[in-house]
Amino acid sequence: MRKDKILLVEDDSTLSFIVHDALTREGFDVVCASNGETGLKMFKESEPDIIVADVMMPKMDGFEMIRHIRLSAPGVPVLFLTARTALEDVVKGFEIGANDYLRKPFQILELVVRIKAILKRNCNKAVEDTILTICGCTLDFATQRLTIGKESIELTHTEAIIIDELFRHANEVVEAKTLMYRIWQNDDYSNLNRLHGFIYKIRKYISKSDNLELLNARGIGYKLATTKKT
Repeated sequence: MRKDKILLVEDDSTLSFIVHDALTREGFDVVCASNGETGLKMFKESEPDIIVADVMMPKMDGFEMIRHIRLSAPGVPVLFLTARTALEDVVKGFEIGANDYLRKPFQILELVVRIKAILKRNCNKAVEDTILTICGCTLDFATQRLTIGKESIELTHTEAIIIDELFRHANEVVEAKTLMYRIWQNDDYSNLNRLHGFIYKIRKYISKSDNLELLNARGIGYKLATTKKT
């Protein structure tokens, strides 16, 4: 039986050894890199199921490495490890396409649990259609592109997640907490304004369609309505 493969990119050799040993004991196939440049090379060679990466590294940091990887592999899940605590760094990580974020120092058990949860969600996602079309609008989740008529819009990873959820539940109210759980794995009230920001941008995209409208369900969430505009 094939083991799930993890690419661990961490410049702290002691921490890398400890994490590698723990994940191997959990049954994972683990390959390691000590910086972003090597991590990028190892990603192309090893084709991992998930990337666990430090943010602050020499030669190329974790954010830059994932930006490069996202160009060819937008769907591979990513968990960032970092000693940074500033909110803007966390936001930046999610904007690049992180699936989760674990601050140092952390418990190995928590890391294992989060990795397994991400892999399970990604496995469930893999069996679903990644291209969805509604009223002439097409979302290609794998390439993170929204096509409306002749216009093709490049999305961020977070925007693609939100639109995917709305497309799968067209003409239904999608709760804000559902979207927050799918994006950030929690429904903390502090994330609500961030979600509103993404919705604002997505509403602008959707307005280009004559047959779709993104509506607010006050105090609950949002509804992608199929309706012919006059």
